[in-house]
Amino acid sequence: MTTLRKNGQKRVVVTGLGAVTPLGLTMDQTWENAVKGVSGIDTITRFDSSTFDVHFAGEVKNFVCDEIVDKKDQKKMDLFIQYAMTATSHAMKNSEYKINEANENRTAVFVGSGMGGLPLIEEQHQKMLERGPSRVSPFFIPSVITNLAPGWISIAYGAKGPNFTITSACATGVHSIGEAYNYVRFGLMDAVIAGGAESTICGLAISGFSNMRALSTRNDDPKKASRPWDKDRDGFVLGEGCAIFIVESLESALNRNANILCEISGYGASSDAYHITSPDPEGKGFVSAMQMAMNDAGLNPDQISYVNAHGTSTPTGDPLESKAIKNVFKDHSKKVWISSTKSMTGHLLGAAGAVESAFCVKALQTQIVPPTINLDSPSPECDLDYVPLTARDAGGKLEHVMNNSFGFGGTNSCLIFSKYKS
Repeated sequence: MTTLRKNGQKRVVVTGLGAVTPLGLTMDQTWENAVKGVSGIDTITRFDSSTFDVHFAGEVKNFVCDEIVDKKDQKKMDLFIQYAMTATSHAMKNSEYKINEANENRTAVFVGSGMGGLPLIEEQHQKMLERGPSRVSPFFIPSVITNLAPGWISIAYGAKGPNFTITSACATGVHSIGEAYNYVRFGLMDAVIAGGAESTICGLAISGFSNMRALSTRNDDPKKASRPWDKDRDGFVLGEGCAIFIVESLESALNRNANILCEISGYGASSDAYHITSPDPEGKGFVSAMQMAMNDAGLNPDQISYVNAHGTSTPTGDPLESKAIKNVFKDHSKKVWISSTKSMTGHLLGAAGAVESAFCVKALQTQIVPPTINLDSPSPECDLDYVPLTARDAGGKLEHVMNNSFGFGGTNSCLIFSKYKS
């Protein structure tokens, strides 16, 4: 007999996934390329970067959403909203979840974005300066504000539960899925459309991050620029995209005979309370979020087989996350498999945690762990098993996997996904 509750709370499962990333226009295409170790990073085509210090990024290629969003409505949406609408369409089809009068008030939408419509802000500001205030689009404001991603989704599908955006920098995607998990397990909602969407590849973002000295400047070899834990890493690579989850109570999923992809078993969130951009030098916030997620899941460190790490390819962040993993996992830290898929996608900011959580779900499903590409010479202080260069077959041994996402402002988040067992 299936147990519907754990520790008095509803069990929560994932029944649908959708994604648009630098590795592909669907979840399946994205996963296939990730397993192959393909890099989605290349020279910027979105604007002329010749006068900038950085000329490359993880762009979404050949994106068209005409079959999902009417062309007239596309004019009212910045690209991050179009990515969210597309990934949601894929996730809803994957899940076969239908919103109707019986469940419309019990279905929520939590889709986060770190920076919203920054490229359109840049474009419309330039238009105002060059052509006057009357030339600013009347659709400008609703096109760029972050909560219009869940707003459009809610309207499109008739979801009448709460719809809102969580904005917590690079932790946004995991926080969004984590709060969806909370809403469902505590019985506030039956299902939540949850994830993160981001598209900030524009001159303003590249120059801002570059002037912080946060970005890699490996212009001569973009595909090898994102190299987490490697001694030659010199910063992260800006990426874009979206991933959407259908998060549902086990009871709801079983009642409609849904295909269950995995169970969400643990969630942790913390704050460094230290600095606006630098993490706590001892990684205390990282440790707290991971420990909280494991406590929530009721798991010991040796039960976690794989960690999809934050792993941004920055000189400071990578060794600090490794140190935190050692602190949490103790002796098991040498045995747990760790990878950073940012080595292939770049850093998707507010969408990063959602896309990387999707990789965790696919790893559980396929029993394949995606690699950390470009890890040719690990830094001495980065001495764990980062699944370098090629994907690895887990042989059916993956039961519980973890995803870490940490952001500016000292915000930290962690999710644990588990193989579904009745």
